[in-house]
Amino acid sequence: MWTMGEDFRYQYAESWFKQMDKLIHYVNKDGRVNALYSTPSIYTDAKHAANESWPLKIDDYFPYANGDNAYWTGFYTSRPALKRYVRLLSGYYLAARQLEFLRGRTSNTSTDELGNALGVAQHHDAVSGTSRQHTTADYAKRLAIGVDEAETVVNLALSRLIGSNFGGRCAEPEVKLIQCQLLSISYCPQTEEDIPQGKSLVVVAYNSLGWTRTDIVRIPVSDDNLVVKDSTGSIVDSQFVEVDNITINIEKFYVKAYIGVTAKFAPKYWLIFPASVQPLGWNTYFISKASHKGHRRSGSMSMVAFPKNEETVEIGPGHLKLSFSSVSGQLKRISNSKTGINVSVQQSYLWYLSSQGDADPQCSGAYIFRPNGVPTSVDSEPVPLKIIRGPLVHEVHQQFASWISQIIRLYKDKDHVEVEYTIGPIPMDDSVGKEVITRMTTNLITDKVFYTDSNGRDFLKRVRDYRADWPLIVTQPVAGNYYPINLGIFMEDKQSEFSVLVDRASGGSSINDGEIELMLHRRILKDDSKGVGETLNETVCVDKTCEGLTVRGNYYISINKLGAGARWRRTTGQEIYSPLLLAFSHENSEYWKSSYLTTATTMDANYSLPLNVALITLQDLVDGSVLLRLAHLYEAGEDPDYSTLAKVELKRMFSGKKIKMIKETSLSANQAKSEMKRMTWVVKDEFGAEAAAAAPIRGGPVDMSSLTVELGPMEVRTFLLTFGEEPRISIL
Repeated sequence: MWTMGEDFRYQYAESWFKQMDKLIHYVNKDGRVNALYSTPSIYTDAKHAANESWPLKIDDYFPYANGDNAYWTGFYTSRPALKRYVRLLSGYYLAARQLEFLRGRTSNTSTDELGNALGVAQHHDAVSGTSRQHTTADYAKRLAIGVDEAETVVNLALSRLIGSNFGGRCAEPEVKLIQCQLLSISYCPQTEEDIPQGKSLVVVAYNSLGWTRTDIVRIPVSDDNLVVKDSTGSIVDSQFVEVDNITINIEKFYVKAYIGVTAKFAPKYWLIFPASVQPLGWNTYFISKASHKGHRRSGSMSMVAFPKNEETVEIGPGHLKLSFSSVSGQLKRISNSKTGINVSVQQSYLWYLSSQGDADPQCSGAYIFRPNGVPTSVDSEPVPLKIIRGPLVHEVHQQFASWISQIIRLYKDKDHVEVEYTIGPIPMDDSVGKEVITRMTTNLITDKVFYTDSNGRDFLKRVRDYRADWPLIVTQPVAGNYYPINLGIFMEDKQSEFSVLVDRASGGSSINDGEIELMLHRRILKDDSKGVGETLNETVCVDKTCEGLTVRGNYYISINKLGAGARWRRTTGQEIYSPLLLAFSHENSEYWKSSYLTTATTMDANYSLPLNVALITLQDLVDGSVLLRLAHLYEAGEDPDYSTLAKVELKRMFSGKKIKMIKETSLSANQAKSEMKRMTWVVKDEFGAEAAAAAPIRGGPVDMSSLTVELGPMEVRTFLLTFGEEPRISIL
């Protein structure tokens, strides 16, 4: 095979093809070689027909480089705000398609625009962060247009589902719902404004997962004299936390940047309460003013402390505890009394100086990560601690520099640490690029080994300074050990596992034993000469004020016994990707409860998907059929209980609907599975042959009488369904 193509080559097609035509003509005229214009499928068929033996490759090709100092590991993090936007809207799109199916497609609005924008954003220079700024802005604009239309679909679908006349698809719903896209920076006018007399703030929470979940809801409010009740009228425990000044300043600047208007006022508090929602269902919560000031026991005010002289400060309302030094402000230890795991850990922020080239002119840039020396710590002085305690959550507020801050949260019934970081604008006063990381240093003995996910599915073993296919010559000890992280990264020793999950695609590694680092933000003043032709220097402008991009995000930490971390990674990973979808309204709570369905599931009331199965796609197609994808979440041998054959009962999943036809297809749903033809290859070595011969666990044909689908570890199955009747809502 002679490959043709590549960026910046063969741009004059006519002359090149004329020369290729001549070359093929004269080669074939000689007769010893048959030359032809080929395709990947033609080439693959020819190699298969040759019946050669092949080595079995079980790893991937990351990280890759085209020079000693040109590791393409920078784009794992480049343009983190766009990466988050794509991830956020991908989860939203999943929920929106479900709701569109549950209430039926309409000719006026659909989720197609968002789906198209997300498809375009998967271009290898889009979500990767390697486009020019104006092109990146166009990707974001397409996504914004798409989510605006999808939001209309969601509001309409939810309104019809909760309406008392839910049997009719065309009836205009009475209730008007509103969503808030800027909740992360505390902007939501619907929740911040004063609650009208005689009414409540109605919060409808939709769960797109296939199992019941309880999550913490955080909404900005301007009044601490509020009470939260569920759909039965019972008071729900809640907590008020004051909105910090950093969030207030971000809101002032970025609300104007995003939507072109200035926020009327900044909210004073975060109102926090737990919400429990059934699978593919919703629950309703009512927030109203307490009858008088003394009647506020449902909403606890947080206690604030600024410890200075205590040797160790411990926080955590549940089993999970964090210990800090009040002198240095550094995290010292994480422990879980429930599991008995106790890990020494220090967490800090650092930045790598971006190389501007030397004898080798290769620079750090949008594609390339080439650090110049060891990273510099951001916090050269002790970091003050602000401790907030309440019945539902404990928080630690820390500012490491004028441009880096974080809030660490421990929730009462969660077995993980949530870290919310705010980074930016990255200072450029010294005219050097900076690539910002967070590093967690533990006492785990890891022997160069750590694990990163592959496209959010299986986890691959990584060994520092090692490649399985060839002897590696280490020229870039940091960049050459960076890997893409879409779901998470973890390390282990003989007793414990230390896991970190992310909220967007990022780069990360374990540069030293017992350490995990994530790259969170990059701002670089040189181009890496790989095609962008522009520096990675993102700025945001409001009126005539421009500043470097500020990024806010989250990562999540958990410690577990050896072999037990997979359950947390798999379940929590789904919850991060598909958070509760919140919609708001103002109405009298008694009227709402008597007129609308306040809590329901679209599945059988006593059914949920197995905890090792994810609902990947539920989409109403234009031709009237429904696209269904189910995925097994676990690898073979990953968990003793969940790395097993899973069963999904479609009759109970689609309660009240008659499935008239079911056809299994390829993953892309463009070919019936019965028509698929897979090639069988000859494996070269003994180990490879043995591994290839080990048949994976796979689900069998669909039982057409019970309509039960089986899935083996890591298996994804795709179906086209045709239904008869309308869905029945299971009222809880």
